[in-house]
Amino acid sequence: MVKNKTKFSVPGFLANGISVGIKKADQKDLGLIYSTVPAKVAAVFTKNTFKAPPLLINEERVKRGIAQAIITNSGCANAATGKEGYKDALIISDALSKQLNIREELVLMGSTGVIGKRLPVKKIEGGIGKLVKGLNDAGIEDAETAMMTTDKYPKIAIRKGVVGAKDITICGIAKGAGMIEPNMATLLTYVMTDALIDSKALNTVFHQAINSTFNSISVDGCMSTNDMAIILANGLAGNNPLEKVQARLQHFREMLTDVLMELCQAVVKDGEGATKFISIMVNGAKSKSDARCAAYSIANSNLVKTAFFGEDPNWGRIISALGASGISMEKEKVVLSIGDVLVFSQNS
Repeated sequence: MVKNKTKFSVPGFLANGISVGIKKADQKDLGLIYSTVPAKVAAVFTKNTFKAPPLLINEERVKRGIAQAIITNSGCANAATGKEGYKDALIISDALSKQLNIREELVLMGSTGVIGKRLPVKKIEGGIGKLVKGLNDAGIEDAETAMMTTDKYPKIAIRKGVVGAKDITICGIAKGAGMIEPNMATLLTYVMTDALIDSKALNTVFHQAINSTFNSISVDGCMSTNDMAIILANGLAGNNPLEKVQARLQHFREMLTDVLMELCQAVVKDGEGATKFISIMVNGAKSKSDARCAAYSIANSNLVKTAFFGEDPNWGRIISALGASGISMEKEKVVLSIGDVLVFSQNS
């Protein structure tokens, strides 16, 4: 979330956002993030069976481990559009690669908006020249604004630190206000860093950070067709390469997790119709998966949600949702606190 006038920029990255007429009233609806050099890439994609064409293309391209540009439109999801939607995405990809003078496989794409509508290809193609011409090192906020749909405010986070005696920057942007559920939900998240990092290490730390942040939130329990998180690392910081076995990687992981945590909390707070931000903590579970299952059973319970919304501390609904989670537990040992107040214990 944008909190101050900090300049959101990362060495070696340019960005821009413009209006091409997909949305009404001259709202920005086409954004671009571009690394001046090919960058290492890692990504996480929605588990929805009906992945949109841009994601299907991206899944193949990120396997190469290198990318250089991410173009995103809002107002049209290009999902459930079949082979024609796939062809439309490739037309956009080809047009951008020619404008940037890079190989097409280095282009990644994102689309968000109404499902079932094909991309207005001519509008997007017609705006790519302007989009590329306007790339600048302070354009990240414009790129973020261009991918907003029902979001009420932009979501940007940045961290700067020293890794291996070199200054590095990690900056992330996100959109998403509805259909938020783990395994990537209606959200697009893009992270840029100038850190030099091994491909395997980048993939590992990014998945770890996503699992503890974006894969641990819920707003309405719905998983979208278009959602993904991507990180680009261009290595221009000049640090010694970060690798999986190095202790220095831990500091990078912490910085990355901080950025993603700020973004995912902003997404939850900006959820469609959301008036409360609730953290659910489960202690003493037999496993992390049991703890996650219990937490989501509570978080996705409509009865619990209505209690939170109505500011009614109806702890019985929480206990009921926990009992319906399907995990094994010793119920005589279960205790429940709301804030600092103990509200349920078999031993009390």
